[in-house]
Amino acid sequence: MPLVTSDFGFTSTSADVAEGLDFSGKRAIVTGAASGIGIETAKTLAALGAEVTLAVRNLKAGERTAKNISAATGNHAVRATALDVADLQSVRTFASSWTGPLHILINNAGIMATPEIRTEAGIELQFATNYLGHFALTIGLHDALAEAENARVVALSSSGHLISPVVFDDINFRFRPYDPLLAYGQSKTASVLFAVGAADRWSEDGITVNAVMPGAIATGLQKHTGGLKTPPERRKTVEQGASTSIFVSISPQLEGVSGRYFEDNNEAEVVYDGNGWSSGVAYYALDNDNANRLWEWALTNIA
Repeated sequence: MPLVTSDFGFTSTSADVAEGLDFSGKRAIVTGAASGIGIETAKTLAALGAEVTLAVRNLKAGERTAKNISAATGNHAVRATALDVADLQSVRTFASSWTGPLHILINNAGIMATPEIRTEAGIELQFATNYLGHFALTIGLHDALAEAENARVVALSSSGHLISPVVFDDINFRFRPYDPLLAYGQSKTASVLFAVGAADRWSEDGITVNAVMPGAIATGLQKHTGGLKTPPERRKTVEQGASTSIFVSISPQLEGVSGRYFEDNNEAEVVYDGNGWSSGVAYYALDNDNANRLWEWALTNIA
């Protein structure tokens, strides 16, 4: 299967990839849209005329952001709703309150390299936030996505997935020393595996799911790592960082494309040897057996 390529690249912005498109009448949800690239992602969708819901943990910050986006775009169909993706009850409440079709779901919220913390259910916090909560959210919104027909789901991953597969025998670091970056890496591998698993299960529902690597952007995500340490030539602006999420969620090129991993607005090549936090998608993140195993694990842990 040939890789999907585009005329956009590393320096392209969200406005570049959205130019000339119109999403009036479409409905979108962006999680974590009160900070970082989430704001820019939501703003771009609003500028295209979409009705946009900012699903945020900090509702006051979300409401301020929604007001600012409306002022900047002239689109007043922008609202904020409370959602903590690490809290499965919050996820259930959000999903059950949604009515009508949903055309775009961007699972953007995330945390990185946090101290060792587990949820009340015993799930390591990065895995709970970056993967399991978004899995539960998307499952909960499945019928709304199917109703929209040709809906798209975007799962935010990271080049950090290249440092760790999902360690199925010890996802929650009960038997191995906790390493915040390994925990981050496996949570981002899980995001790709979700796209692979959903592509296999939901194609007949008209739902496509793809994973993206936004790039290295200086945001609050790096607060536990001492700041951005990526070489300057590999760093992106917020507008550039949001571009791949926008490309995957709206580009006509991706009609019917599902279960893949994109970076710099192009599908990434598969890599079989560790290359650090570089480029490409690890073979284990696209493995169907891994995807199926993780899907079953997740269903058990959101029940």
